Amino acid sequence: MNLERGHTFSFSPDGEHFLLDGMPFQIRSGEMHPARIPREYWQHRIRMARAMGMNCIALYVMWNYHEMHRGVFDFRSGNRDIEAFIRLCQSEQMWVLLRPGPYVCAEWDLGGLPCWLLRDPDIQLRTDSTTDPRYMAAVARYIDELVPRIKPLMSEHGGPILMIQIENEFGSYASNPSYLEELRQLWLRGGISGPFYTEDGLAQLERNHTTVTGGAIALSNGDAAQIATVRCKFPSVPAMAGEVYPGWLTHWGEAGFAGVDYDLSGTLDTFMQARLSFNLYVIHGGTSFGFFAGANVDDAGNYQPDITSYDYSAPINEQGRATPKYLKYRDLIASYLPESLPAIPDAIATLDCTSVGALMPTLYASIWDNLPAALPREHGVGPKSFEHYGQAFGFVLYRTPIPAHANGVLDISGVHDYATVFLGEQYAGGVSRAQLPRKYAQSLHMMHRAPLVLPSARRNQGANTDGPVALEILVEAMGRVNFGPALIDRKGLLDPVTMKHADGSVSLLDEWDVYLLPMDEAFIATLNEDCTNPRRPGLFFKANVLLTEVGDTWLDMSNWTKGIVWVNGHNLGRYWNIGPQRRLYCPAPWLAQGNNEVLVFDLHQIEAKPIPLADRLY
Repeated sequence: MNLERGHTFSFSPDGEHFLLDGMPFQIRSGEMHPARIPREYWQHRIRMARAMGMNCIALYVMWNYHEMHRGVFDFRSGNRDIEAFIRLCQSEQMWVLLRPGPYVCAEWDLGGLPCWLLRDPDIQLRTDSTTDPRYMAAVARYIDELVPRIKPLMSEHGGPILMIQIENEFGSYASNPSYLEELRQLWLRGGISGPFYTEDGLAQLERNHTTVTGGAIALSNGDAAQIATVRCKFPSVPAMAGEVYPGWLTHWGEAGFAGVDYDLSGTLDTFMQARLSFNLYVIHGGTSFGFFAGANVDDAGNYQPDITSYDYSAPINEQGRATPKYLKYRDLIASYLPESLPAIPDAIATLDCTSVGALMPTLYASIWDNLPAALPREHGVGPKSFEHYGQAFGFVLYRTPIPAHANGVLDISGVHDYATVFLGEQYAGGVSRAQLPRKYAQSLHMMHRAPLVLPSARRNQGANTDGPVALEILVEAMGRVNFGPALIDRKGLLDPVTMKHADGSVSLLDEWDVYLLPMDEAFIATLNEDCTNPRRPGLFFKANVLLTEVGDTWLDMSNWTKGIVWVNGHNLGRYWNIGPQRRLYCPAPWLAQGNNEVLVFDLHQIEAKPIPLADRLY
């Protein structure tokens, strides 16, 4: 096929078929996200999808990955160059389905919406300009930034993009046709006339009629029967299975990795027999590096943060290797195609773990010796959210003095999401928004959304202490909720903090010093190698490893408790010993021949432990 000249992608008059240059066309799409794949591996992953029988790549554009600060866009650095990714798809003879949001879900922080939107306390998300013009003004700026990048890449202009999705699974959030139409109009205003499509579960589509004028319909968890149902109810436009799940997402604390036993063979066989269009979500998941992994809230209101790996039990695993699923599906799809499939690309090399051996970090620094200046105190207003202070990710330290004789019960049950508490520099326990295994909670004196009994401050400081002591609450932001009605998910201490005393009285603590600890690249690069109290949790550890050759590897953090790992300044993501993930993926392009620096920040450990290397996720 020739993707260099202009092509016409359209729908048949009866809505029965997608048409490419007037001929019926089956979309066989595999989804992958440039933000989750090192740029050096983009081509390899696209070739893997093609070798499995796909003719198309679907991709999300994560708005908050490209506009991390209001009005400042980045479509060039690292793996943010989506134009380059789309052109690479074209060079590999692959079409593209573009899913630019503004909301994408994707198990990504806040579903791809920028968290700076939440600085406005009464903001309404995913709504039209009549309901909240602030939100839609930000969306319009984002789409206006995308339009000149995307327009030359549309199929009619010789690019590979066949369709653009309007929003994502909006029927699972609300019913507001004017919002979807307003989004469509933004693209039209920029000179992009489609084709467009929407994505929803069948039940949500039927209930809320979340379609756009003339737009095709994609179904989440769709199958042949659901496509037939949609064709009956919406006969003027074609339908496809827009998210077919070969695996599933995994949350911290679950018993194992989800989706391992899924088998799509029957579903794929039906699609191929009937030449129905589909998109595998995901054919390759990759990794939610840094702080971008999202979260869910279950029906009971329990917060469920997502693990760092987005392996998803997909046919192409986190490292880009073909799994048994991949080989099975490739053979099935190939049996229906007249042409032979390309050879499976060579696997990416892994590091020889046995020759390198386990890493043994040593104490490097303390967060307590690296505090920035406190923000100007807001008297009498109590602690506020990360977003109020203009911080997206990482940690915030809240500090207030209390009398040395005070003891009682501290109520920070509204913490989002994980807090360690210190009284006079002594660890006093903590509070977690996510449910914790009993053994973990007991060993660390961690409460689940419940008040924390504090020890006597005088006893911590010694009998001769008469002045006030510092109560310090170090709050970690885990992933923001990315799906459902609880989408507005601010981080930090969101409710007033109180202390109930032994006599039954309750004190409101409303005078706080606040220290912003974003743990971003700039913060890590300027760490001072200081540690005045090595027995106080909140420590950085460092290891140096000499490599004669590089390759992909995983750092096994089974011996550690909860924290973050950087390799040569690259944030690999969070680890947490409640599992099921215990290994963090490190791609070879982030390593170098010669010396490599591994930095670990652990919220709880004060003793370094070995870090073995591994050649797979589990």
